[in-house]
Amino acid sequence: MSVRQSLLAILNQGPCYGYQLRAEFDRRTGSTWPLNVGQIYNTLDRLERDGLVQKADIDAGGQNYVEITAAGRAEVADWLGSPVVRTRATRDELAIKLAIAVTLPGVDIAHVIHVQRSATVRTLQELNRTKNSTTDPGSSEQLAWLLVIDSLIFATESEARWLDHCEARLARAVGAGTAAPLPLNTEVPKRGRPAKAAASTEAPAAHMTAAQGRS
Repeated sequence: MSVRQSLLAILNQGPCYGYQLRAEFDRRTGSTWPLNVGQIYNTLDRLERDGLVQKADIDAGGQNYVEITAAGRAEVADWLGSPVVRTRATRDELAIKLAIAVTLPGVDIAHVIHVQRSATVRTLQELNRTKNSTTDPGSSEQLAWLLVIDSLIFATESEARWLDHCEARLARAVGAGTAAPLPLNTEVPKRGRPAKAAASTEAPAAHMTAAQGRS
């Protein structure tokens, strides 16, 4: 999620102050990714440093407004006109958890998957209930919120399918006798980046998209 570009895009509509920006971001995203005021002001400081916003007027209530610059407008246009490129693997907590668990002795990985699937299904049910409680969008604000909910539903459905895939892969590995715990390596690690880690960042884009969805 790009807080930087999102705040710039809001400022492209007109000058705002910090709390106003936070409220506008929440209103336009259904409060799905709430921001704290400190994060807002830290981002604004960096945007000002980069010449993308500048200080504007101070109102009668003492609110310090900031406004977008020409360079900031150009960055907004570039952001909106460019695809979101996912070229590197993100640290997905669930994927890491299962990857580590499957290498450890005494871990019932099938149970770990079962517990996660139950939680994932509950989340999916809650998201669908939330979506179904909403009528057809009557405003752009409501439409934006529904787009976010749809995104979360698709990501959660993808996670459930991935867990089914993990369970099937585990069953095949157990049947083939290749699911033994991984012992600690006592050799002194070589300096530098492991070759496999470097190669993993070149995974297919479709896999990266699924990983991002679970983050």
